[in-house]
Amino acid sequence: MVKLDPFEVDHWILTRDVGPKYNLAHSYSLPIAINDLKSLSENVAPDDDILASVQSVPMNYGPSFTGLEQLRENIANLYAEDSSLPVSSDKILTTPGASLANFIVLFALVNPGDHIIVQYPTYQQLYSLPASVGAQVSLWKAKENDNWSLDTEELERLIQPNTKMIVLNNPQNPTGAIIAKSSLAEIIRIAKRHSITVFSDEVYRPSFHSIAPGDPDYPPSALSFGYENTIVTSSLSKAYALAGIRIGWIASHSKHILDLCINARSYALITTSQVDEQIASFALGPSCVHNLLKRNIALAKKNLDILQSFIDEFPSNCQWVKPVAGPIGFIRFARSGHPVDDVELCTRLLEKKGVLLVPGRKCFGDGENFSGYVRLGFGGDTEVLKAALEALKEFMREEDYKSLPLAN
Repeated sequence: MVKLDPFEVDHWILTRDVGPKYNLAHSYSLPIAINDLKSLSENVAPDDDILASVQSVPMNYGPSFTGLEQLRENIANLYAEDSSLPVSSDKILTTPGASLANFIVLFALVNPGDHIIVQYPTYQQLYSLPASVGAQVSLWKAKENDNWSLDTEELERLIQPNTKMIVLNNPQNPTGAIIAKSSLAEIIRIAKRHSITVFSDEVYRPSFHSIAPGDPDYPPSALSFGYENTIVTSSLSKAYALAGIRIGWIASHSKHILDLCINARSYALITTSQVDEQIASFALGPSCVHNLLKRNIALAKKNLDILQSFIDEFPSNCQWVKPVAGPIGFIRFARSGHPVDDVELCTRLLEKKGVLLVPGRKCFGDGENFSGYVRLGFGGDTEVLKAALEALKEFMREEDYKSLPLAN
């Protein structure tokens, strides 16, 4: 029987999200209503009704088990601008969200005895799941003192004869950091030289709020380099503010990889929701998707400035590497130069002020790493963020913070 470790971040949030006054544990952009998608869209008739158009569609399994054709075309277009090798709709496989997409990729491609290299810190699924199926996992640790960058020379040293896959998370959860274009290109070159599959979770792409497309470090999708043994996943949940529409996808240049994923997917589901796919197709269509992203990125920029002002107000207690992408940041809380116990910080903060945060040591570490760190989501309502930070300021100035135990 496969032994799965507790999924710490979900367990933390799910056992505490009833009752918090201010939930900053989320990691997505402010959710948007289906009706509001039309107001963001161009060239849409006033009497167009997204849901009404779905009501006339027969609720069978759909015309293709791989996903609605128009939706897959719209997803393929997301990769068109920066790809040296075009991505066509037949290279896309839809799934109910990105988590299941990741699960399918790892279940389909990783075998007992394989060696997997995983960028770290990252979403726990990306290293715990390969370990659960009997793979050997090496954590490729990003360097906080260099903007959470990755050392490609270290990657070379981590490679073993049985290395099967390099797992990336770009942009990165929980830090909001990116793998710059030049580093990403080098990773692909190394993987190609050793015939290693590159798997990139890109669920926060293209939510780039602090870097412009013209910047030389601006990262394209891992697919853009044309390496066949590359596979990426994403969904509507984070950058597109539609977590309630359970649509994600798997994309690869390799038919062999996609066939393995389709086979693995068949054991879990036949197809995705036809209702969700129709709505997702509208959201990712050319008349809507650009304005939807502009809305979410503008909100992230505005809220990021507010959060930076809070950090600037407590320079001896709060430090971070300012995130570049995604509506999340990884903040280190300290006292007298030493990290505080982040679990106790989050526990007391919720009890005293009703603010829910995610402790880094528990949810993104191994019990030793990331003491004092918390993940804070800033993609939500601006007024809620302001009120939450005011409550956090009160906590910082009171005896509650001063009496927090330091991390061991």
